Amino acid sequence: MSRWTARWRALPAGAKFRLYTGITYQSAIAAVVVAMTVTARSPWAAAGIVLAGIAAVVAVEARADFAVSSELATHRWVLPVAIATLMGVWLACAVVAGQADDESVLVRARMAGVYVAVLGVFSVVSLIRYKWWILLALSVVTGLVFASSPSTAVAGTVVTFLCGAFVIATTWLTVWGLRVVDEVEHAKEIEAELQVAQERLRFARDLHDVVGRGFSAIAVKSELAVALSRAGNIDRATAEMDEVKALAVESMGQMRELVRGYRGIDLLGEVAGARSLLAAVGCALGVEGDPAAVPPRFHEVAAWVVREGTTNIVEHSAATTATLAFGGSGMSLRNDGPRGIPGQHSGLRGLAERLAAVGASLAVTASSDEFVLEILWEKQ
Repeated sequence: MSRWTARWRALPAGAKFRLYTGITYQSAIAAVVVAMTVTARSPWAAAGIVLAGIAAVVAVEARADFAVSSELATHRWVLPVAIATLMGVWLACAVVAGQADDESVLVRARMAGVYVAVLGVFSVVSLIRYKWWILLALSVVTGLVFASSPSTAVAGTVVTFLCGAFVIATTWLTVWGLRVVDEVEHAKEIEAELQVAQERLRFARDLHDVVGRGFSAIAVKSELAVALSRAGNIDRATAEMDEVKALAVESMGQMRELVRGYRGIDLLGEVAGARSLLAAVGCALGVEGDPAAVPPRFHEVAAWVVREGTTNIVEHSAATTATLAFGGSGMSLRNDGPRGIPGQHSGLRGLAERLAAVGASLAVTASSDEFVLEILWEKQ
């Protein structure tokens, strides 16, 4: 018992529903067979119904949608054998009805034939294409074969068709439920894949933002140290290389924090770092307003704006002056000497995604003389 319980708990929700549906469907066939056997009133008719019931259960078990175990569904011969058994029992009932001299034997054969036809609809017809046309043909043939008069032919046809129609409708609803569960499971898989993709994009964006500035600063300061060394200013060149070392260590620390998922970013620290980095490339940064005016909700994203904007100035401009302005409803960063086409930098796309996530917007304005990043958010 514990083995079955453990197996059940290990199944995903969709597989549990499919297994439950298969057990319920086959149990319904078994219940119908029991009810038919009780009302058969003849040992040979009851035996035929039981045999047809077993064939019906096997036919359903051969269908992947209703299989309780996957063993029978893997064998192609199982379904044809089950169908042949159902047809054999039905034909046997037809032969008995055709040769019967006693009205009671004819009634039992007719009843058994209708029962077997309904079991065939339950296990085969309701699960294939053109089910309604096949049901109509089966109902007419059953009514004619087991009829003793026009009235009994009509009655047999109507009874078989109505019972079969109820079975087909019930089966259709069951299959529809299985399809809905499959779609829900598929949607969950797609959602999981999208979450993975979004996380990869987030990581790539964070990696660009964190590493980009550090590498830009290292490159700039390394070039400056080389120039100072060639000019004979060894002390200042040494100081610049010490800063390069410190930046490398800081960048490695940021990378570790990023990988662990606990990275932090501070607005005031980014403003100070931007001023230092831009000064190293000969660009004077002026700050207008107070960073404290930025609403707390936007502090982190404002720090990312300063970081990415500073990196863009270093990499994509020959700026000599830049202005960083803060306000309660937004902020901006502008610089002179732009190079390249705005909007093509992956950092700006990542920045726009960050801003959109917190309800802010990014506007980029560029001319031959000036490049402007403007960020707007609602006042808090």
